[in-house]
Amino acid sequence: MNDSGDSASPIEAVVFDMDGVLVDSEEIWDEARRNLALERGLAWPASAQRDMMGMSSPEWSRYMHERVGLTEAPEKISAEVVSRLEDLYWQNLPLLDGAVEAVESMAKRFRLGLASSSNRPIIELVLELAAIADFFEVTVSSEEVEHGKPAPDVYLEALRKMDVEPNRAAAVEDSTNGLLSASAAGMLVIAVPNHAFPPRIEALAHAAVSIDSLAELTPELILRFA
Repeated sequence: MNDSGDSASPIEAVVFDMDGVLVDSEEIWDEARRNLALERGLAWPASAQRDMMGMSSPEWSRYMHERVGLTEAPEKISAEVVSRLEDLYWQNLPLLDGAVEAVESMAKRFRLGLASSSNRPIIELVLELAAIADFFEVTVSSEEVEHGKPAPDVYLEALRKMDVEPNRAAAVEDSTNGLLSASAAGMLVIAVPNHAFPPRIEALAHAAVSIDSLAELTPELILRFA
């Protein structure tokens, strides 16, 4: 989708996170997981939401099995939560203001990828419902790599598939684990802090710039900090 043709740019690709960046979904994920635990008569740990932000589906479903106490196998826990999210997204996709416009704007200047902690079916459903799938050259779920965020694996895999070096790529992130993941991958990090679950100050320190909304995300901003 990139039509600039400018090979001299220090940045050639932008990789988006999805949850909390394109869709206002962190609270929906939390609600789906929490309700599943409460339906089983289990207490919901106060730290559970923050603990699981950025985890891959094998990691958070194992957390719910081992730490929260669900008796189902982690794979069944993951499948049940994903099914609940799919139902909610079909009813109402919680796109963040400016998400589609930001993707379209970035695609005019850069190659685009997506590196998400969501399961593959959720990634594909969100991009389909938002009608932005064609803008992304590559999408990677952290369930497809060894370690979820804050490890850099999901970003490094996206860049490997795009054949782009980390120092020629920017990441757009909202959470503590996401910011740490993109930074560990060696990318230029743009923070759009999640207002409901703001990242820790020490994680924000890894970002080249922090913006209040996607309306501020422009190719010029990326290149200014490259």
